[in-house]
Amino acid sequence: MNSNDLRELSIEQLCSKELEFKKELFNVKFQLHTGRLENTAKLPALKKDIARLKTILRQKRG
Repeated sequence: MNSNDLRELSIEQLCSKELEFKKELFNVKFQLHTGRLENTAKLPALKKDIARLKTILRQKRG
């Protein structure tokens, strides 16, 4: 997800998006450990998205 798209969201939407990303990260990690993950590049991309989201959330809360 693009950082410009995230900046347009409200704080409540960012919090719900963070939960969504964390659930997806859990599922990807589970697939990785069970050997069912096909696209391994998804894991670092999700981690970066979560970090980007947390940074924007912290800036908005100020």
